[in-house]
Amino acid sequence: MSNNLTRRPDPLEDFFRGFFVRPVDFGGGPTTSLSTDAPQMRVDVKENADGYEVHAELPGMKKEDIHVHIDGPVVSISAERKQEKEIKEGEKVLRTERYFGKVSRSFQLGQEIDEAKASAKFNDGVLELALPKKAEAQAKRLTID
Repeated sequence: MSNNLTRRPDPLEDFFRGFFVRPVDFGGGPTTSLSTDAPQMRVDVKENADGYEVHAELPGMKKEDIHVHIDGPVVSISAERKQEKEIKEGEKVLRTERYFGKVSRSFQLGQEIDEAKASAKFNDGVLELALPKKAEAQAKRLTID
């Protein structure tokens, strides 16, 4: 006697499988000029003898909406984007869209940063940070009296 169990596929299980992980598009399509993409931040970090260079891509962000915080060797970058678009036909509002998104990244570098000498520039959607290393404290030998 063989005891073979077969499981029949449940059509509802197939329908709901992956339902909550797929992005859902509520219209708009390619004709909508308001971007509803979540803001993203791609970060490159380079180290040299004197410090670190950080390039963070923040397309669509404004300089005023970007914040950089340095705490010892930890660097935190955050940015927030707000967009609104209203499509009118005469005085009748046909559609209003709003998008608010925030992105942030924190990372720890190999050495503490000299905050007083650090600098930041923002051009064409790219944040450039120059983060000089803090001079390491030299051990001091005490003489005994």
